[in-house]
Amino acid sequence: MKKLFKPFNIANSVQLKFSLTFLVLIGGLLVMLNTYPTVVSRDLVFSSKQVSLQNQAGVMSSALSTQDRLTGETVREVMQLLDLRSLTRVIVTDEYAEILYDTAQLDPSVGRYALFPEIRRALSGEVVCYSVYDGRAFMTSEAMPIRNGGNTTGAVYLYEYDSSQAQLIGGIQTNLRSISTILSIAAIILMMIFSRALTLRITELVKATKIVSEGNYDHRIETKGHDELSALGEEFNNLTGRLRETEELRRRFVSDASHELKTPLASIRLLTDSILNAENIDNETMREFVTDIGNEAERLQSTTEKLLSLSRIDSGAGLAFEPVDLRRVVEKTLHLLSPLARDRQITISTNLRSGLYVNGNEDLLYRIIFNLAENGIKYNASGGTVEISLSKKNSLICLIVSDSGIGIPEEDMPHIFSRFYRVDKARSREAGGSGLGLSIVCDAVKLHGGSIKVEKRQKRGSRFTVFFPALEEKEEGQ
Repeated sequence: MKKLFKPFNIANSVQLKFSLTFLVLIGGLLVMLNTYPTVVSRDLVFSSKQVSLQNQAGVMSSALSTQDRLTGETVREVMQLLDLRSLTRVIVTDEYAEILYDTAQLDPSVGRYALFPEIRRALSGEVVCYSVYDGRAFMTSEAMPIRNGGNTTGAVYLYEYDSSQAQLIGGIQTNLRSISTILSIAAIILMMIFSRALTLRITELVKATKIVSEGNYDHRIETKGHDELSALGEEFNNLTGRLRETEELRRRFVSDASHELKTPLASIRLLTDSILNAENIDNETMREFVTDIGNEAERLQSTTEKLLSLSRIDSGAGLAFEPVDLRRVVEKTLHLLSPLARDRQITISTNLRSGLYVNGNEDLLYRIIFNLAENGIKYNASGGTVEISLSKKNSLICLIVSDSGIGIPEEDMPHIFSRFYRVDKARSREAGGSGLGLSIVCDAVKLHGGSIKVEKRQKRGSRFTVFFPALEEKEEGQ
């Protein structure tokens, strides 16, 4: 037997895919949490330091620009008036890059030439600013030319080494790492709990589906909550219930069909055995037996045709739909049933409106009308009546078949359209009924998008009312 469910490994499990997706998402968020605040903080420090050093360099350049020629003494006098405590190093050069002033404590460079590229660019007229962060400190340098009357007389170079701001940002990074570690652990735990809970419910659905596929239609799964999986579980239970009903109908249908086919076959077998075993059988008895065999064969053929009709309706295969004139189908059907009505002394009266068309299959429409009218004739008393009317109500065509027959008990009405259901089993068999006629009628009506109902008449008999969607009304003769 072919397996319906393939075993799956952990590499293809929903839980693993869900976990990996969740971990990638959390990892991306944690990377952003650890980098974005640091980058933003660093850029803010860079910006503030550049503005601060540029302002201080501007003040120094402006103070020194009053001198036609810079000397070490004049520079020192000016620089002593300024607040240089926040700066790590300050260098002032003349127009030839000779250092006139240097705040370095260990190795002052006064009298030497400055080889810094920032000072060289400043002497050429540029304002230069550099900022670097190495994780331990911010290192910022600013170089600005000193101008007097449009001439460059020197350059100011400022350098700041700030470890306090770096420590602050380092503390922020440490705190973010701690928070990220805690969040990662919490996220992994929650992910494992949620993914396990989710996949357990999915696994339960898979197991339940496998159980039902093996034929256990009584199995149900327990649904909790109001999410999509709960709705899926409820739909699974509903589907299982419908499968169980369908299976019960199938079994009953097979059983009833087998019984209906077995009964005439058994009768034929009994009659043929009687003929074969009889030694001196007269012609009259032989004729009676052969007639009975013919009747049983006809009954068997009728039941087989009805089963084939039901199968054809169920599958819908080979059914062509086209505009059909219902009045013409009714008149054709009554013409075929008129000999049966005469034999049983049943009067058929009609009130048929012309020009009523439906989009349907003429053969199925014929069977609907034939079965309803034939039942009205067969299950009627001698001298009874069958009335057939055809009219239009709004966008629906109404077909009514009424009879003055034995009627249908109230408790049987909900079941008369079920397959093989008989109201009076003894009389149905006597009349040649198989319990399939009304089932064929009901299924054929639904296949045409219509509806059917049955009700008791006030005095005696039954009334069947069928509604079909109407096509555009046509004049008679068109």
